[in-house]
Amino acid sequence: MFRTSILFALVGAALSGPALAKTLDVAAGPDAQERIQSALIDAKPGDVVRLGAGRFDLADGLSLDVANVTVTGAGADKTILAFDAQKGSAEGLLVTSNGVTVRDLAVQNAHGNGVKAKGVDRITMKNLIVEWTGGPKSSNGAYGVYPVSSTNVLIDHVLVRGASDAGIYVGQSRNVVVEHSRAEFNVAGIEIENCYDAEVRDNLATHNAGGILVFDLPGLPQMGGHSTKVFNNASIDNDTPNFAPKGNIVAGVPTGTGVMVMANRDIHVFANNIDGNATVGVLLVAYVQPFTDPAYNPLPREISIHGNRMGKNGWAPAFPGGAELAKALGGTLPPVVWDGVVTYTHPGGNPETIPAQFHIADGPVANLRLVTQGTPITSANPEVTPNLGSAPLPEPAPVTLPAGQGG
Repeated sequence: MFRTSILFALVGAALSGPALAKTLDVAAGPDAQERIQSALIDAKPGDVVRLGAGRFDLADGLSLDVANVTVTGAGADKTILAFDAQKGSAEGLLVTSNGVTVRDLAVQNAHGNGVKAKGVDRITMKNLIVEWTGGPKSSNGAYGVYPVSSTNVLIDHVLVRGASDAGIYVGQSRNVVVEHSRAEFNVAGIEIENCYDAEVRDNLATHNAGGILVFDLPGLPQMGGHSTKVFNNASIDNDTPNFAPKGNIVAGVPTGTGVMVMANRDIHVFANNIDGNATVGVLLVAYVQPFTDPAYNPLPREISIHGNRMGKNGWAPAFPGGAELAKALGGTLPPVVWDGVVTYTHPGGNPETIPAQFHIADGPVANLRLVTQGTPITSANPEVTPNLGSAPLPEPAPVTLPAGQGG
């Protein structure tokens, strides 16, 4: 009897796993809002919510809070979630559960962000198109794909157009891979903000205001961003005028910036094609605004720039004093520009000077020698050197995602 009970228990356990996973099909047509949301609520771990080909006109955002569910369409060019008539400014799709994959569909004209994942583990966004079809506008949603406060993030083969902040944005997360994706006609193409251990590789950022950004900002639950590698990307022809709403941090990104690193540590930029950016190829700067968090470090440090293909950049820098600076340097900014800030004051404390610890081999490099955080760029006293810094810095360890993620 005891053995029989064990057998039944084992069989029951087996049947309660993926073997019972089912596919919930939702076709395009009337009442799409209710039918999709019902499927997302009814799904059980291991299920697939499969959206058919066609246009789904949606009047509100969608949400998923069930772990280990795949939401898939018939292809990014076949299944379109259209939020033109969306009420409010929520996300197109909000994911708040672990182990979710969103793939093979398009999201258009979300009033808020396109696809957001918040506070989750193992989020995969794959084969997606997220766009605002009316072109670059400050009224567009902020982010195309937007994982935040998450772990084990994979963004793969995603195309984003028209975001009024960053097309592909990962914030306050750890263990991040952004690959094989394209960002165009956004304010920022790809932005890694306040993250630990990230790789941005094999992507194209073009016709944004800024191509690829690695930032760290104060006042957020996760600060001290570090250990990001940006490699094998193309950041070219970023020439769309900055259309961010006033007050956004990216509103200060000069149009025509290839790669920008601000207030981050252990950042390696290598083997990229950086070309056709009128302001500058690579810009290294301190956070310039006042801040009150005593734990925040506003300086870029432990930065390695090497082995990139630097094309024509820096012929028309679009920041205050940029034209005068370029003129003083012979008409064009060097491939890499560093603001030269090494000193900042702890809130309520004393000034601290931190060595930059750079390895910049893709010179010449312009050091603006602003020295102290908050000094306006119009006070630059530039010095150009063939390269800058010490011997090569050790790379961060490769980012390894859990087995099977993204498969």
